[in-house]
Amino acid sequence: MNGTDNARVAAADFVEQPSHAAGGAITRSQTLLFAASVGIIVTNLFAPQTLVGLIGPSLGAAASESGLVSMATLLGYAAGLFFLVPLSDLVENRALVLRMLCAAALAAAVASFAPSAASLLAVLFVLGAACSCIQVLVPVAASMAPPGQEGRVIGDVMSGLMIGILLSRPIASIVADAFGWRAFYGISAAALALLAVLLGLTLPRRRPPAHASYAALIASLIGLLGQEPMLRRRAFTASLVMAAFSVFWTAVALRLSASPFDLGQKGIALFALVGAGGAAVTPIFGRAGDRGFTRPATILCHILLIAALGVAAWAGVGAGAAKAGGAWLPLILMGVSAVLLDIGVTGDQTLGRRAVNLLQPKARGRINGLFVGIFFIGGAIGSLLAGIAWAWGGWNAVCATGAVFGVAALVVDLVGSSE
Repeated sequence: MNGTDNARVAAADFVEQPSHAAGGAITRSQTLLFAASVGIIVTNLFAPQTLVGLIGPSLGAAASESGLVSMATLLGYAAGLFFLVPLSDLVENRALVLRMLCAAALAAAVASFAPSAASLLAVLFVLGAACSCIQVLVPVAASMAPPGQEGRVIGDVMSGLMIGILLSRPIASIVADAFGWRAFYGISAAALALLAVLLGLTLPRRRPPAHASYAALIASLIGLLGQEPMLRRRAFTASLVMAAFSVFWTAVALRLSASPFDLGQKGIALFALVGAGGAAVTPIFGRAGDRGFTRPATILCHILLIAALGVAAWAGVGAGAAKAGGAWLPLILMGVSAVLLDIGVTGDQTLGRRAVNLLQPKARGRINGLFVGIFFIGGAIGSLLAGIAWAWGGWNAVCATGAVFGVAALVVDLVGSSE
């Protein structure tokens, strides 16, 4: 298939049936259900990061292999974004979401009984791929929004997603500490099954009558990326911001466990709750986009991100601040940096999602999958560089690395076209 064929698939072969046309605009209770659903589903992607220390030894995995546990789910999620989410432009969305949720519930249940590291890695890959149904739900919610209110709805749903991301680590730690890591996956399986029932009863049907094959659909991804400069720019800046986010949250536990903080695992889990406050402002950024303030709001998000990493570096020094106010002052400053960072990240992603969801309604699923897939690549790079920076120069190097990503995103804002 050549580029012209890809463009034809992207632009002409899919006609979206507006979901609100038959059943009215999205209601507040439906928006809350969408937000809660994506928040619950996404916990499976980030919880393994805090369970690695328990899972590896229990299954006889070497220390060098333990990191594969957290990678498997994210790799599966990335695969789902590129190969399953595009199906939302080809098949009826309600049925697709329910099938993916059932697969996720089954995979989580199997994970709770996995007898070996190899079997767990395989099932976690499947779990991650099935959890990419998140990126089917977000466009469905956007398609149900009344014209001019897409940003508000996306912002409300995204607040649930970000809260789920930020709470996944402490929740997994608390459950595993009390009942073991297998219990987390057992509880997750039950929650996913319940979601499948609730969404099966409430989700409207959204059927894009497609006239192309699955192979043509996947091939059209490259064409879409080439056609839409907005998608390329927003996905690129989102990947930079997600890299900064991953740099901070991958290394912060190492800093908090050292002097002057000296926090244990439970203390670090509680600290992770602080960042959840940043998700509360997500709807504000969605509304800012609806009112035409996308560009200045995006610039503000990236400035906040850079400032957050500056505050984190200052707090991490710790020694001088500790003399004046003990460990509490640097800990408070570290908490402020976490909130500012999460405000910047959630704001950028909300504005970016709104912008790309308005590009081509007929290709909304594929565009959303591309956007999220690209910024998850940034997150993976950030996680990798966090360990390197920590080993090379400690906390200051970590913050400097994250700030470089933030500055790069800001430069893209300033040299890019207005939105």
